Amino acid sequence: MNDSVLKNIPMFADLRDEILDKIFSLMQKRLYKRNNMILMEEDVGDTLFILNQGSVKITRLSDDGREVILSILGDGDFFGEMSIFDGESRSANVIALEDSEVFVLKRGDFLDLLEKHPKIAIALLQELAIRLRRSDQQIEGLSLSDAESRIAMSIIRLAEDLGVIKLGQVIIDNLPFQQDVANMAGTSRETVSRMLKLLERKGWIQRRGRQLIITNYDEFVKEFG
Repeated sequence: MNDSVLKNIPMFADLRDEILDKIFSLMQKRLYKRNNMILMEEDVGDTLFILNQGSVKITRLSDDGREVILSILGDGDFFGEMSIFDGESRSANVIALEDSEVFVLKRGDFLDLLEKHPKIAIALLQELAIRLRRSDQQIEGLSLSDAESRIAMSIIRLAEDLGVIKLGQVIIDNLPFQQDVANMAGTSRETVSRMLKLLERKGWIQRRGRQLIITNYDEFVKEFG
């Protein structure tokens, strides 16, 4: 890890090199294998996690014991921030979807950075506002849409979080497993499998192993978003 890596993390992108060097000196690197539990709900936490490489899912258990995926995060995203601000226990589980590398900042160090460098606080607030807006959209989608529409909306969320856009297409490498997509959409794995095949037949998506390509992203969002 070096300060050039930090420039690829949106929260730190606008900071000067000397400030990045200081942040670099405060961080610890941790590696997690696929399916490793990174954080557990109700655990006491005093660290912020910044995802450098890989992807993780943010989950909670429903009243009947089913896993509900609240969000999927990729390179440059952060998690654990709620406990940083309020000092309370973790509000959700975080599990590695693939082998992942994270940087860890202690609560005191991070709060000190926010006080000294308002640009970090502004970038953090912008990201939290985006997450809140997406959460509202997810709640609305889960309450109003049928299963197939919820799956399409989950694909849009994955495209926003993990996708790379190129010439009007969005490419999602290492698409989460169908059960994870089902847990995002509040439906079954069988329904996800059927919907993906339908979208593929209609030309909306292409699949190559774990890779999913949305062939015309703007039109896909107009149709299903």
